[in-house]
Amino acid sequence: QVQLVESGGGSVQAGGSLRLSCAASGWTVNWSAIGWFRQAPGREREGVASIVPGGDPLLYAEFVKGRLIVSQDNGKNTEYLEMDSLKPEDSGMYYCAVSTSVRAKWRLSAAEFDDWGQGTQVTVSS
Repeated sequence: QVQLVESGGGSVQAGGSLRLSCAASGWTVNWSAIGWFRQAPGREREGVASIVPGGDPLLYAEFVKGRLIVSQDNGKNTEYLEMDSLKPEDSGMYYCAVSTSVRAKWRLSAAEFDDWGQGTQVTVSS
């Protein structure tokens, strides 16, 4: 069993930046990908980015390309999502998730991820 805890959300003005963290504990072996997703009220959960444990970022959503950094601290079992040039449409609940499916390496879809954190809220005001 793995536990994921996100933090770092909050309120920010448009154009600002945020750094979200995802701390993992428990069973952390055999993950194929670690993903970041977001969900705004009334909308489906959508993928933001994913990364291979110990490797390079794999997949990015088009709406964040050029303004996002995904990184990890393996010693702390923590993943980071840094976003800048934030827009009001970036608002939502942000989740991290892990997958044991090989499909998660090329498909940034919530359906491919098994375990989820509780989320951290991001609100961007104009």
